[in-house]
Amino acid sequence: MERAEELGYESAYVTHIAGRDSLTVLAAYAARSERIRLGTGVIPIYNRTPVAMAQTAATIDEWSGGRLTLGIGVSHRVTVENWYGQEIGKPVAEMREYVSVLRALLAGEEPPQGGKWPTAFRFMGYEPRADLPIYVSGLSPKMLQLAGEVADGTVLWLCNPDYVEQVVVPAVRQGRERAGKSLDGFDIVAAVPSAVTDAPGEAFEKMRGDLVPYFHLPFYRAMLERSGFSADVEAGVASDDFMRTLMAVGSAEQATATVRRYLDAGATSPCIGAVPGTDFNGTLEALAPLAASA
Repeated sequence: MERAEELGYESAYVTHIAGRDSLTVLAAYAARSERIRLGTGVIPIYNRTPVAMAQTAATIDEWSGGRLTLGIGVSHRVTVENWYGQEIGKPVAEMREYVSVLRALLAGEEPPQGGKWPTAFRFMGYEPRADLPIYVSGLSPKMLQLAGEVADGTVLWLCNPDYVEQVVVPAVRQGRERAGKSLDGFDIVAAVPSAVTDAPGEAFEKMRGDLVPYFHLPFYRAMLERSGFSADVEAGVASDDFMRTLMAVGSAEQATATVRRYLDAGATSPCIGAVPGTDFNGTLEALAPLAASA
């Protein structure tokens, strides 16, 4: 993160899986940085109530000098039920309600009373930043439309440039139009696994182990099938074609060209991610000129 800030990158995002708590990590990052924006990519909404999320996010945002971007998502039934002991009912409706409660809490307003997230909480003696950015992660057109309607951005994973251009941007635009807004100012963050290396085949093999488990999750499975990779999903194997389409791997010129494909497709913030077993610092350095010009 410190190296990314030195190189001029705009934001650093932290994943939230089965390791360290992402918001706690960002608090540590805030203490070791001055300029770079800090984001979660993403926290499951069933992991914290809106009240707990608002209090923690507002505290870290204040501690960082207003640099937090709160990325939230639905996650998946297998994790929500087996990790958090919660249930996903109607994901789009529950996300809409969650965001509306968060917005009200941060603005010091009476939270709306819905079916999933009822609360009478109000901050006392403390005013968080009312316009703290909230990004909603989406894969399906309906969730992406909701993101466009109620959020400040969206965070994507496993969405290649074609999917960004053909599905994400049109769906987000529909949501923005529903809210009477344009795409201007809406941030589309697309994770781009990246490795500047002279052994791209080895990088693909290293990454496959991390990607294939997602093929078995229904939300990702549906997105990948829309992306034209039904054969990969059915076989449970990430083909070289899939890897090349998704990842920025190879020489600095080749990796840069792939990141530019994401930009051209409509991703406003391609997010450079590490590939296991490769030199991530070297990759950040090689792609830094692109970050500075974006």
